[in-house]
Amino acid sequence: MSSQFTATPQIKTRTSLLIFVKGSSAPIVLYVENPQASYDELQQLIKIPSATIIEKEGTGPIKKVTIQASQISAVALQEEQYV
Repeated sequence: MSSQFTATPQIKTRTSLLIFVKGSSAPIVLYVENPQASYDELQQLIKIPSATIIEKEGTGPIKKVTIQASQISAVALQEEQYV
């Protein structure tokens, strides 16, 4: 019976971009090609208040997000493990 569980799965990590929106209790989770570059871009847009519209395309469950820059309260990067 113990021989059924001898193979250990390869655990990988991926980084997701979390976008916290004003008035929302849960963040938007995006899986993008270059999360660090997207994070830096959104950080710059948060610092300068403007009515810019941001459109980001993801590779995970959420395919595309369009949001006004003034509605973003914070952004974060999150590493998560998966098999």
